[in-house]
Amino acid sequence: PPRPPLHPSAAAPAQAGLPAGRGRAARGRRVGPMEAARALFAWGANSYGQLGLGHKEDVLVPQSLKDFSCKHQNIKSIAGGGGHSAVITDAGELFVCGQNKEGQLGLNHTEDVLCFTSCTALSSVCVIQVACGWDFTIILTGNGQVLSCGSNSFGQLGVPQTSGECLIPQKIESLTEKVVNIAAGLRHALAVTESGMVFQWGTGMASRANRASQGKMIPSFLTAKEPCKVPGLEDVKVKRVIASSYHSVSLTDEGELCVWGSNKHGQLVSKETFLVEPQKIDAHFFLGEKIGAVWSGWTHVVAQTETGKVFTWGRADYGQLGRSAVVHDGQRQEVQRSSEQHLEQLSNVPVSVPCLAGVSQIACGSEHNLAVVGGHCFSWGWNEHGMCGDGTEANVYAPKPITALGSGKPLLIGCGAGHSMVLCQTQG
Repeated sequence: PPRPPLHPSAAAPAQAGLPAGRGRAARGRRVGPMEAARALFAWGANSYGQLGLGHKEDVLVPQSLKDFSCKHQNIKSIAGGGGHSAVITDAGELFVCGQNKEGQLGLNHTEDVLCFTSCTALSSVCVIQVACGWDFTIILTGNGQVLSCGSNSFGQLGVPQTSGECLIPQKIESLTEKVVNIAAGLRHALAVTESGMVFQWGTGMASRANRASQGKMIPSFLTAKEPCKVPGLEDVKVKRVIASSYHSVSLTDEGELCVWGSNKHGQLVSKETFLVEPQKIDAHFFLGEKIGAVWSGWTHVVAQTETGKVFTWGRADYGQLGRSAVVHDGQRQEVQRSSEQHLEQLSNVPVSVPCLAGVSQIACGSEHNLAVVGGHCFSWGWNEHGMCGDGTEANVYAPKPITALGSGKPLLIGCGAGHSMVLCQTQG
């Protein structure tokens, strides 16, 4: 198939570990004079209307979705995909916007949608999590059922009886045990059951697995078009999963990371080019500390230990690891060639980023990141479409505050492949 138009090409993976919301806020339009009002801001790539601003122009600094924010003060979750966005309210209502060519918005049509719109097909269910893949959407309901809509070209909907796209969310019948966590990547998806088992479906990782296996058989879960149990996790209980472009990450209840898939950019901390089964990342890389939360872009990983330290590793060329020094004009500091080579060698090893210690939230796009540190929203990484929110299109090589948000206190953050969103508290 043709490559997706957004570069680098893939969907924003799910984040795992930290709670999504901050309790219940005032409902409806009216907010008392002494109460804190909330506003949703969006910026970055917008060629399909995924920012919900009513147009299709990229936005280089955060812009407020005033009308939507007034009506819906109670957002508890924000997610994004290749060209679409999704938010969930406290009441379990799902709102969507952006690219809809494959029906990924679940609205029973294929027209792009430029403003957040309620997914009325789900009006009778309570949505508790949504994961946006490149051109598909996975939905988790309050009773532990999983639904999907959008493209099924790679079996990423988990409903093999359906050929072609699905325009309204369909239940994945073969997931019979209650599901507690979901993830959607470029062309594959994951689910964790209440007992800690992990299921994967969608053939997105199969081509790289076949190349790496050199003719040997690859495990069936890598070619499954309906949920297939991921082997090698029998001795652990997984609580969170992440699906990236060509790799997957799981977090166990013991604070360990298990990874599988492509290691092209060192994102799996392994000497292998492809891991066909899950492999633990040794705790010594994290100074012996347990992992409390983990996130992933398409080719890089971010993890926070239980004491608050933040480690990054994987692909580094867009600044997505947040490790490089910056100078006053925001451009990358010139370093000697030997230092550049040293940085490249270090990129496949987790390294602590001190300025992110104690972060309360992180979100990863395909190659950019957002973080909430000390009541401020920071960004770094790929910035070709302005997704770092600094008013430029120059990549950002170290975390820096998004000054355009002013005094707004970030409550909740989310990313699509090339766009960013934040729910801020502002005084009414």
